[in-house]
Amino acid sequence: MSAGYVVDIAEALCHPQGPLRRSAEPFPSSCTRRVPSCVGLRDIVEALRSALFPGYFCVPGVPESDLHRQTVAALEFAALHLPDQIERGFSLTGMSGPDPTEITGDFLARLPHVQALLTTDAQAAFEGDPAATSREETIACYPGVLAMTYHRLAHELHLLRVPVVPRMMTELAHSQTGIDIHPGARIGESFFIDHGTGVVIGETAVIGKRVRMYQGVTLGALSFPADERGNPLKGQLRHPIVEDDVILYAGATILGRVTIGRASVIGGGVWLTTSVAAETRISMSKANGSAPS
Repeated sequence: MSAGYVVDIAEALCHPQGPLRRSAEPFPSSCTRRVPSCVGLRDIVEALRSALFPGYFCVPGVPESDLHRQTVAALEFAALHLPDQIERGFSLTGMSGPDPTEITGDFLARLPHVQALLTTDAQAAFEGDPAATSREETIACYPGVLAMTYHRLAHELHLLRVPVVPRMMTELAHSQTGIDIHPGARIGESFFIDHGTGVVIGETAVIGKRVRMYQGVTLGALSFPADERGNPLKGQLRHPIVEDDVILYAGATILGRVTIGRASVIGGGVWLTTSVAAETRISMSKANGSAPS
């Protein structure tokens, strides 16, 4: 192999042949489109986590006894570094948007609301799991509370129309917990995911208050409406609505824009593609057309 083989490989990678040539310019002509940093976003979310749960997760270099200074330091870290990540998200997609510092200010102003929701999630985990010894344990240890911390932060950025960054945040939680929640999903207070591995919640899912679900639950899409070229249409309402006080046991799969009525119980392994009325109980033996009890 010649000494210049690396140059030849670089040329092939920058000007690919085959499937990647579907577009006239598969890659930018320079590194002007910067990608948000996974490491940077993880550090930002961890700082915000310490602000949302004061006294649980401390900021290095600040006295642990000074709760207020700890929280200020965490918020200042986010205020300093988040605008760059937001700018990178807009740059990567070629979109234009408001000033990233302005967006960051609006986002940080929503943190008391996020904290209030997360407090109810932690309490729901304590009340819903007989193995939990305290609410503090659920904040420190439970993957469902961790995933919801990332999701509730990402959802606020999603509402502010920040591209890429919210999705990267939730994927960071996905890699740590096995819980995959799209930042667009709307989730009410007191939401508890027990165990959590394998949970999938799609972009347009709507979940009410005091909902409990177990590992392996999927709130997915039944089909993907396509345009005249066969490409999936974006922004369609294609995921389930789960009303208040519903329980979804392990492995339940619910697909399409269907509604699971208030206080219903969906048993483990059930596959549903139709709506169910309030206070319905569905088990494996009744999921294939039999009348529910």
